[in-house]
Amino acid sequence: MVETKILVVDDDVNICNLIEIYLQKEGYKVFKAHSGSDAIKIFNEKQIDLILLDIMMPVLDGYDVLREIRKTSQTPVIMLTAKGETFDKVLGLELGADDYIVKPFEPKEMVARLRAVLRRYKPQTNRRAVEFTDLVIDADSYLVTFRGKDIEMPPKEFELLFYLASNPNRVFTRDQLLYEVWGYDYPGDSRTVDVHVKRIREKIAEHSEWQIKTVWGVGYKFEVK
Repeated sequence: MVETKILVVDDDVNICNLIEIYLQKEGYKVFKAHSGSDAIKIFNEKQIDLILLDIMMPVLDGYDVLREIRKTSQTPVIMLTAKGETFDKVLGLELGADDYIVKPFEPKEMVARLRAVLRRYKPQTNRRAVEFTDLVIDADSYLVTFRGKDIEMPPKEFELLFYLASNPNRVFTRDQLLYEVWGYDYPGDSRTVDVHVKRIREKIAEHSEWQIKTVWGVGYKFEVK
């Protein structure tokens, strides 16, 4: 059986050790880092399956580490924050985090969220892709091909596009998209959806046969003509 490798990043040694105890009880292989630079080093050396990443760290904070990881990898990241402020949550999600946990947290909740994120990344036996004229969105490879060219997208941009395109002509509110794509009932500002849609539109231009359409006062839909 292949072990699932979790990287725990926090400058508080006690928190790292506590998280390690709970994760080891659940059968996970745990690596620990107490600085952003150490986290990047371990991530590059080990085949990490998920990262628990503290935001507030000296020199390289969690946002810096997340930016660096997202340059080359779609490995799931759960942010750990003691602040609990909407701005921190929105920024982390926009940079490509998959979830966040506010400290202090219940160990059982941490494990449940970790499992939920890992399930979303579990390899599928059948190819999952949606195809339209000049557009292929392949969920197995997290690859978007537009007009014959591969388009790079961070995980959440890809997942938002894939979800909309998998439900053509169906209108979703911003709150629905936050719930379906981010995987929980996000309590903050729904502007993060608008930001992601804007970035997607910048990468794939409107097509005569399909488009991501704004439904004013409601939300968005992937319109197929």
